[in-house]
Amino acid sequence: MGEKITLSIIKADVGGFVGHSAVHPALIEKAEEHAAKAKKNGIIIDYFCGHCGDDHAFILTHKKGPGNEEIHKFTWDAFLDMTDLAHSLGLYGAGQDILSDAFSGNLRGMGPGYAEMEFVERQSEPIICFLADKTEPGAWNMPLYKMFCDPFNTAGLVIDSNMYQGFNIQVDDLKEAKKVTFDCPSELYQMLAFIGAPGRFVIKHVYSKKTGEIAAVTSTQRLSFIAGKYVGKDDPVMAVRCQSGLPAVGEVVNPFAFPHLVAGWMRGSHHGPLMPVSMKDDHPTRFDGPPRVVALGFQLKDGKLVGPRDMFADVSYDRARQIANEMADYLKAHGPFEPHRLPLDDMEYTTMPIVMESLKDRWETDTEENKAKASGKTI
Repeated sequence: MGEKITLSIIKADVGGFVGHSAVHPALIEKAEEHAAKAKKNGIIIDYFCGHCGDDHAFILTHKKGPGNEEIHKFTWDAFLDMTDLAHSLGLYGAGQDILSDAFSGNLRGMGPGYAEMEFVERQSEPIICFLADKTEPGAWNMPLYKMFCDPFNTAGLVIDSNMYQGFNIQVDDLKEAKKVTFDCPSELYQMLAFIGAPGRFVIKHVYSKKTGEIAAVTSTQRLSFIAGKYVGKDDPVMAVRCQSGLPAVGEVVNPFAFPHLVAGWMRGSHHGPLMPVSMKDDHPTRFDGPPRVVALGFQLKDGKLVGPRDMFADVSYDRARQIANEMADYLKAHGPFEPHRLPLDDMEYTTMPIVMESLKDRWETDTEENKAKASGKTI
C-alpha cells in the first residue's frame, strides 16, 4: 500500500467585491503568495486557488492528514492577511468569516469552512472539487444521494460489480452535534427521512462498502451556529473521488443538471435554485444570486493537482441555467412570503428575534372576551 495523500479544501469569505458578488483580484493574488510560500517550504505538495462568488477556497494536497495544525495555521494566516487587504480596499464584509481572535490548533469553530479526505492515490485519481456560494452545507444532500444511491443517475450501481454493494454514508446532525452512519441501500429510506431536512441533517462522508475507501467529503460548518447570529451564508465545499468502483465523472456532475432548491440567496433568508456555472460566471449579482456552484476537475498524480478542468463550462448545462433563471423569477415574485422566504424556524439568526422581542408585550391571548372587544360587541 502506498503513502496516503490528504486533499484539503479550505474556504472563507474575507471581503466581497462589489458587495457579496466576487473575490477581488488582489485577494486572489495574496492567497497565491501564501500558497506558493507554503509549497516552497514543504508544508504542502500542491495547491490551486479557487473561488465562487465572494468566497476564496484553497485546494491543497499534502501528507499531514485531516485537521493538521500546520495546514490550518497557514490558511488561517492567509485569511487574516487577506482580511487586512480587504479592509484597505474597503471591500464589503471584510473578515466576515473570521470569528475568532486567535488560532487554537485547528480551524474548528473559527469561521472558515473545510472539507478534507485522506486516501492512498490510485493509478488514476480523478477528483471533482465543488465550491458553492449563497447556500448552506445541506445543499450537497440531494446531489450526493443521486451520485451514490440513485441508479437512475448512477448506472454503475447496477452494472459495476465494484459498486453494487453500495456505500456507507455518514450524516451529521448540525444542531445536536451528533452523527450516524447509514448502510445504503439497505437503510436508504431511513437516511432519506433525515437528509430531506438539509437545514439540520447533512451528509458529511461517503465510504465504499467494498473497499472501505472514502469517496466524498463535505464541509459542514454552520456560521450561524458558531456565531449565534447571522453573519453570512456558509457557502459549502465538497470533494468527490471518481471512477474505478466509484461513480464515474459524468455520474458525479450530472445531478447538477437539475437546479434543485436550496436555502440561502439574499441575506441567507430565501430559497433559490442552485445554478451550475463556469468559473467565469461564478459571481452572483441578481438579488445576490441565484446560488451558484462550480465544479473543478483534477487528476491527482503523486500529490500534484493536474488541472483544473472547468466541468460546468459545458453547453449541456445551458438548459439547467435557463431553468434556474425561470425558477428564480417565479420564487422572487413571492417577495417576503414563503416559500421564497425561509420558514420562521430558519429565520432565528436574522432580525426576526429582535422583531419578536419588540412586540412581545403587544400579543394578547385570543380569548372570547378579546374577540368581542375587537368586534365592538359586549358579552
